[in-house]
Amino acid sequence: MPLNRQQAMQTAEVLSEAVPYIQRFVGKTIVIKYGGNAMTDEKLKNSFARDIVMMKLIGLNPIVVHGGGPQIGDLLEKLNIESHFINGMRVTDSKTMDVVEMVLGGMVNKEIVGLINNNGGKAIGLTGKDGHLLGARKLRVKHKTPEMEAPEIIDIGHVGEVEHINTAVFDMLADSDFIPVIAPIGVGSDGSSYNINADLVAGKVAEVLKAEKLILLTNIAGLLDKDGSVLTGLSTQQVDALIEDGTIYGGMLPKIDCALGAVKSGVTSAHIIDGRVEHSCLLEIFTDEGVGTLISNSTL
Repeated sequence: MPLNRQQAMQTAEVLSEAVPYIQRFVGKTIVIKYGGNAMTDEKLKNSFARDIVMMKLIGLNPIVVHGGGPQIGDLLEKLNIESHFINGMRVTDSKTMDVVEMVLGGMVNKEIVGLINNNGGKAIGLTGKDGHLLGARKLRVKHKTPEMEAPEIIDIGHVGEVEHINTAVFDMLADSDFIPVIAPIGVGSDGSSYNINADLVAGKVAEVLKAEKLILLTNIAGLLDKDGSVLTGLSTQQVDALIEDGTIYGGMLPKIDCALGAVKSGVTSAHIIDGRVEHSCLLEIFTDEGVGTLISNSTL
């Protein structure tokens, strides 16, 4: 059905608004952590894939890092493998790690690659084990209750943190037509596999590549103030103050810490955006208003 004149004018305005952003970001690296509703809703999955393809077509260098916690939980349940969590992290024994690799490195990764390819892109799926992309070490978790004099160190199995990143893999792909899609599975010095939080992997990748943007897709509208309004255009100092006064707390803290760490380490800006909105990545990058919270080293 053809656009009427008003719709055509609105489309032209949006495209015109995007021009200076396109000029500014051509050749820049954008790291996107893909998760939440955007990974489960069919319409949102396809809009995300089209966003990534368009970024590549107009000259940006998108890198996708994905999660997959719900999918891991579903398969563990079907296999009658019980899940245990400590401080929000899944205890990962060898049997569970096999499932994690199967889901993240296989099922989820290949679905995302397929979505991007079906929408006209050329995606290539990687885990941190490919080319020793993500060197990892075991994550030691500290657990403390009020009655304890000192925290105890808990071994939660094959859960890791990023020790180093082999940037040569990204250098090889940067000037190609391929879009990297990374499953957050790291490899230890002894060859062991480690499950790493996808937000942390995305943040570290953005840091070492000195990316223009780190984008974290969430299931909320962005960082909210105490009145429930979305905050944006924040400096790192303002975010630190919001943590100090209790505006940012609980489950939002890990994402904020990830975004803050990236910006303080040289990433130009970090964005916590609403992945429930169609084409949220394009709206955040190429429009004045965006669809979430932007954090940078200076208020924009």
